[in-house]
Amino acid sequence: MAKELLKGNVAIAEAAIRAGLEAYFGYPITPQTELLEHMSLRMPQLGRVFLQAESELAAINMVYGAACAGVRAMTSSSGPGISLMQEGLSYIAGSEIPVVVVDIMRGGPGLGNIQPTQADYNMLTKSAGHGDFHNTVLAPSSVQEAIDLTQLAFDLAEKYRTIVVVAGDGMIGQMMEAAELPPMQKPRTLRPAWALTGAAGRPKNVISSLELSAEKLEKVNQRLQAKLSRIRAEEVRYEETLTEDAEILIVGFGSVGRIAKTAIREARRQGIRVGLLRPITLFPFPFAPLDRLTRGRDGSTGVQSVLVVEMSAGQMVEDVRLGVEGRVPVHFYGRTGGEVPFPDEILDQLRVIASRLGRRPAPDQAFSPEVHAVR
Repeated sequence: MAKELLKGNVAIAEAAIRAGLEAYFGYPITPQTELLEHMSLRMPQLGRVFLQAESELAAINMVYGAACAGVRAMTSSSGPGISLMQEGLSYIAGSEIPVVVVDIMRGGPGLGNIQPTQADYNMLTKSAGHGDFHNTVLAPSSVQEAIDLTQLAFDLAEKYRTIVVVAGDGMIGQMMEAAELPPMQKPRTLRPAWALTGAAGRPKNVISSLELSAEKLEKVNQRLQAKLSRIRAEEVRYEETLTEDAEILIVGFGSVGRIAKTAIREARRQGIRVGLLRPITLFPFPFAPLDRLTRGRDGSTGVQSVLVVEMSAGQMVEDVRLGVEGRVPVHFYGRTGGEVPFPDEILDQLRVIASRLGRRPAPDQAFSPEVHAVR
């Protein structure tokens, strides 16, 4: 199929529709409202369900009900709305229902602004509401990848009967790029065996997250943790760029990972050996490649210093430090409140770190007089 010029939000919506989405429930909030608007046009055209709920609380519980019936269901929002959905997400996790959620992150805390951020990282990766569980979280860095990961999200949600979040920032939602949409899939005609239905003579199932017996609830939790262990083992995704000889490793996801590539090209031109590890799955986090790169390769010293770059005050950096286990220094550079790190800012950080390693940029390159502190 030919590529089209697509806005990120519209691309995600159409990708979900072409993945066989049967029911969408949501509430408008910038910077993802175009996603909901596209659904409001296309879903009725195709004879599928679109409903603008009265709130995000209502939307996630409508998704819960539709998913219990065995249909492909999803919602989308931004940070404030995802916060309101936490209780519903916990019910979905406890009921082991496949659901897809899209979060186009905006500046916070509170209502904040509508500029891009990555500060929903902890909320999305560390729990699915209250209780012991994690969402599977996919983080695209382009419109094309947003399309591909949205399609993957439905497959993973059903494979593991779990919640899968597509986590983009406001840049991903609002940017326009040439991208290729997949062919249209028809919604399935047969409902899964676990679905809440008595159709075709099958006994009615009961789906609930309530278990009053401590002994039985522990068994439920053990089953959920076994599922998470399988996801950790089988579903880690990441991208490496120029890591073969890197002395400095940048770790950044989504838009930041993409911006970092420009800084890396310039740093390489100046003689600084730097590479990129871009997590595509934020949960499960790519601990194994981080371990490999910081332990060295074939007797070499490998990466000697790590720089984590985020559009937040430093949430993913804690996972990176866990993965590195103190083998090499881990530095952090972040912009908050909707500010976006530019390549020259990242390059300044790389120059400081290279200097600490005893490396010098090319002679014609001077240090910036306004280097932000590396910590």
